[in-house]
Amino acid sequence: MTTHPSIPHHPGHAGHTLSTATTEFEKLDRCKGLEHRPRVLLGKMGLDGHDRGVKVIARALRDSGVHVIYSGLWQTPRSLAISAVQEDCDVIAASMMSNSHLVLGPRLVAELKTLGRPDMPVYMGGILPSEDVSELLKLGIARCFTTATGLMDIVEAVKGAVKVPAPSLGAETTQAQLARDITLVHAGKALRTGAKKARPQRVIGVTGSPGAGKSTLVAQLAGEYTRRAKDRKELGRVAVVAFDPMSPITGGALLGDRLRVDFNAIDDAIYYRSLAITSEDYHTLDEILRVIGGAVGADGTPVYKTVFVETVGAGQNETAVRNHVDKTAVVLTPGMGDAVQMDKAGILEIADVFVCNKADYPGQNELVKNLRDVAGRRPVLETVATMGKGVPELLDLLLA
Repeated sequence: MTTHPSIPHHPGHAGHTLSTATTEFEKLDRCKGLEHRPRVLLGKMGLDGHDRGVKVIARALRDSGVHVIYSGLWQTPRSLAISAVQEDCDVIAASMMSNSHLVLGPRLVAELKTLGRPDMPVYMGGILPSEDVSELLKLGIARCFTTATGLMDIVEAVKGAVKVPAPSLGAETTQAQLARDITLVHAGKALRTGAKKARPQRVIGVTGSPGAGKSTLVAQLAGEYTRRAKDRKELGRVAVVAFDPMSPITGGALLGDRLRVDFNAIDDAIYYRSLAITSEDYHTLDEILRVIGGAVGADGTPVYKTVFVETVGAGQNETAVRNHVDKTAVVLTPGMGDAVQMDKAGILEIADVFVCNKADYPGQNELVKNLRDVAGRRPVLETVATMGKGVPELLDLLLA
């Protein structure tokens, strides 16, 4: 939803631009008293290649206590709908700048219906001619916003989309129902009657410091798994649970991990769910995994046999995930520490596999040497996740 945000005037400031918007928007929990923190998917459909405005909006929503899922540029109506359904969003806020709003907007509404969520509202903003607004509303768009819309207007509109989540969506085998089940479990609420639970065959944790490339690596691993599963039906589908940090000030979060997955190409073959937590609070993870493992297809067999869990990546002391997964890959990059750091207690102790990602960076040889000094019999692999290098070999190890 591309806008030119209007910011409340502060003394000493003659004007405000997008570059100053996020610094002058007060961090404040504006979602107190709601049924739950709003979950909004920010989407850019069509050939719109500009993301500056949507990033300002994402930060303003996050700084108001909203959980924001950003899906990236050049999305199709179907890819946006898949993301919104898998994330169990309260609302989609779609941006348009390519003069195709009368075509893509209704298609997005139709895709949501096809995927089992006709109730999910779509807000549309950006370059919308005033004469087309009434037509968009007739075609199923819930609300339209012009370029003059202020940030607080958007925050209030997103808050207004929050409703009490119904336990059942009427289709147990759909990703929509799985998404709702995860929402309820993560919130500590009761599931629908008859919901099945079973731990998946394998659960793989991927952890490491921020900036190590975990999201890109997980996306590549899930994609490689999906390609293999086409020829090996016994593998089943793969799911990803990605955790990101929740603001200690506002309770908001920016959940951007899923944009590393090309849902335009993969469609819904991968189930991907983003969740915000504080610190290493994985207390709902075991039940979330059992809900995912309990999802069955029309033939009654489990759908998701492998789950990747991407951690927050808090740093050296983040070790709690090892209590919830079967194997743990610890991802490091060149320049993240010397040999002394390798000997410190913490995250390196929990690794079943060490991954030197960004292995095309300077310092790669030294990192691999230091890792091998502490690894013992544990394998050390080199990857360049952005190019897919080393990913098939890493997946082989994690599935072994």
